[in-house]
Amino acid sequence: MDSRTTSAERTERDAAPTANTLKPNALGVLGILFFVLSGQAPLTGIAGAAPLSVALGNGSGTPAAYVLAGAVILLFSVGFIAMGRHVVDAGAFYTYIGAGLGRAAGAGSAAVALFSYCVIQAGMYGLYGSIVSGLVADHTSLHLPWWVYTLATMAVVQALGALGIEMGAKVLAAFVLAEFSILALFGLATLVKGGGPEGLGFADSFSPSAALQGAPGVAVMFALASMFGFEATAIYGEEAKDPKKTVPRATYLSVIVVTGFFALTSWTLISSYGASKAPEAAGKALEAGDSAGFVFAPVTDLFGGWLGAVLPVLLATSLFAGVLTFHNSASRYLFCLGRDGQLPAPLCRLNGKHAPAIAGRAQTVIAVLLVVPFAVAGSDPVLTLFSWFSGLAVLAMMLLYLLTSLSVVVFFRRRRVDTRAWNTLIAPVLGALGIAGAIWLILANFTTLIGGEVSTALWLVLSVPVVMALGVANHRIRRRRT
Repeated sequence: MDSRTTSAERTERDAAPTANTLKPNALGVLGILFFVLSGQAPLTGIAGAAPLSVALGNGSGTPAAYVLAGAVILLFSVGFIAMGRHVVDAGAFYTYIGAGLGRAAGAGSAAVALFSYCVIQAGMYGLYGSIVSGLVADHTSLHLPWWVYTLATMAVVQALGALGIEMGAKVLAAFVLAEFSILALFGLATLVKGGGPEGLGFADSFSPSAALQGAPGVAVMFALASMFGFEATAIYGEEAKDPKKTVPRATYLSVIVVTGFFALTSWTLISSYGASKAPEAAGKALEAGDSAGFVFAPVTDLFGGWLGAVLPVLLATSLFAGVLTFHNSASRYLFCLGRDGQLPAPLCRLNGKHAPAIAGRAQTVIAVLLVVPFAVAGSDPVLTLFSWFSGLAVLAMMLLYLLTSLSVVVFFRRRRVDTRAWNTLIAPVLGALGIAGAIWLILANFTTLIGGEVSTALWLVLSVPVVMALGVANHRIRRRRT
């Protein structure tokens, strides 16, 4: 890296915001946590991934897959947090990877991160539009195509993003608490009453034999996909209160909460059916094209039929919270890249709320460009837009996790600002090995993850290194011009 001051080397911020600085002291631990949870969309993650894992993965051992995935992410988080104590910036992966592996690698990683957040958001818009279109048609005489609701929601998300980070946190808190509370109460109530027809079945879900039955690799793959977005804690470091304390706490808390939530909810869902019957029930739900029914049925059985009308609405709000979160994440990447000269400078302009104004608009334009082709082609928004882009985003993000772990090791070997072996070497290396294994599992089962053909899987996979190469090339071109 050259000797010029960059955002990767910026470790202190002024107490008051400046022209090119996001609003400091705007978020505490809980505020950041809500952004993370909303990005992971708990209800969407359970309703979408758990039935697939139970039916196609290791059956009743699915909860153990969530625990294993959480352990890998927790190992990764140790080095991720150690780096975050010395690099505070909205660029997150861009600055972290650039600090250890060089600015060219950082620029390529920024392109992949931006790509990942934008495609996962576009995918969620597809599922969101489909669900809202169905809800409106069920309760009114209005029958509009899914993309009408999606485009209208993009305008709402753009407006909320422009109102500032505190407003976004308040909106997300309400949505996340609603979906999180119902599933958490279902899990606790199932525990209290001793489980379903075969009892709680702890050994059926968490024993080594249960974890390794069937196709455990597929289960781990879906578990990792469900945890997408926890790394957003670092993106909000520049806007956090005392980021060197807030970000680590929010990161560890988010990993623990998310892992515990998915493990508990999937376990009690399986228990409600019975460990021996759950895989068959999940398979029937998939065959019927209603994977969410595998989750909704036992919840409504426990709390009453009235909840059957509420859960689809909560699924829609869960997705809305997710798209708002990824709008904020992607716009902050664009802002940071504009500030560092990797993209046009106007992207780092802020509005009166100290939110990224031009970057936010640019992100909304990207979302429109990603979604409109699927609408024009008349494609199924769930089977194509959501399925394809969700799998693509997970693969891209796993690559960034791997590069970040390697960067942590290199960074602390070069700059001895932290000599703790566990935090700067052992945990990052173990995390890198686990993530490398996860990437192998994702590639080996990518057609299953996206629910598409081999040819579709191939061009989606190849798009990730292409985007990385474009980011590196853009960096080198801009560097030669300066």
